[in-house]
Amino acid sequence: MTAGERMSPGRRTVLGAAGAAVLGTAATGLAGAPAVAAQNRGGDPSGYRDLPVPYVIGHRGTAGYRPEHTLGSYQHALDLGAHVIEQDVVPTRDGHLVCRHENDISATTDVSAHPQFASRKTTKTIDGTAVTGWFTEDFTLAELKTLRAKERIPGNRQHNTLYDGRWDVPTFEEVLRWAQEQGRRLGRRIWLHTETKHPTYFRGIGLPLEDRLVSLLSRYGRHRADAPQFLQSFEPSSIQRLTKLVDTPSVVLLSNAGTKPWDFVVSGDPRTVDDLVKPAGLRWIASYAQGIGPTLDLIIPKDADGKLTRPTTLVRDAHARGLILHPYTMRNENTFLPAEYRRGTDPNAYGDAFGAFRTYFATGIDAVFSDNADTALLAADDFRTR
Repeated sequence: MTAGERMSPGRRTVLGAAGAAVLGTAATGLAGAPAVAAQNRGGDPSGYRDLPVPYVIGHRGTAGYRPEHTLGSYQHALDLGAHVIEQDVVPTRDGHLVCRHENDISATTDVSAHPQFASRKTTKTIDGTAVTGWFTEDFTLAELKTLRAKERIPGNRQHNTLYDGRWDVPTFEEVLRWAQEQGRRLGRRIWLHTETKHPTYFRGIGLPLEDRLVSLLSRYGRHRADAPQFLQSFEPSSIQRLTKLVDTPSVVLLSNAGTKPWDFVVSGDPRTVDDLVKPAGLRWIASYAQGIGPTLDLIIPKDADGKLTRPTTLVRDAHARGLILHPYTMRNENTFLPAEYRRGTDPNAYGDAFGAFRTYFATGIDAVFSDNADTALLAADDFRTR
């Protein structure tokens, strides 16, 4: 997660008393107030249908507060109370799965500061787009482990640069071990949400993701229908491959209206996202997956001024076919909020995120990806107890 995102520069400011209250009470468990809802449903959820709706998915961990896809980011999401924590996986040259949003690691590691790797900077075509940088598939795991993670969008989140260099690039197996250890510590299962990134591209260069992922899921008991695990991909064929190998709940991610999954481009499938969100497309997805992860704009489109318009029928139509919805991505900064929820002139100051959450939750979505788990948890708790 998330396809096609581009950020603008700036800095992060403080949310205010409500956000500070959650941060200050995380250690006492108050920030995990939604866990009370889980207890009301019989304790540790036995399956995804038992998660308290709406539940919060920590996007790349807590990307709003820590460099994304680091153990520090995942731990902070857990400490704040996120119900589910997301990883994106890409391969190394020697076949290990590591957690990065993209295989291009130029913006998320200090690779450019390592002269021994200067010659590996190159230009590749990834899903039809030319990208220049350093790529995980050109490094062994041992080489990647010499790098340190850093904040991807320091212009927006200057405070996060405090943590630059603190963590390395984790393998997915390290995350699975971390989840196992934290589960023992907390006495409950830790839910993960794992995406195969660019699976057609990696299959084409001899580094298919699905078998490697399935091997790890099976090793750690996350291959069953009741596992505390979601699988996700923007390529439906990757989900279809995975569902033939494991019973883990899966979600088909849907990018913007009018776009086409890359595997459809390669295979010549004429359908676009517009087709997949229609009843026939949703029925097809429901034949092999348990949910969809649409952009928030597919739930409520925006007008030319960036303001929300009327909700579409997607939530109703998906639920009618038994599908859950995990839309993406909520962030607190003005620049990422609908225009009517922005406050002040600083694009990177916090806006009325709570107002935006209320509007999206009112559509009936089952969960939401958020960079700011604490804000999302408070908003979800407010919505459930309104």
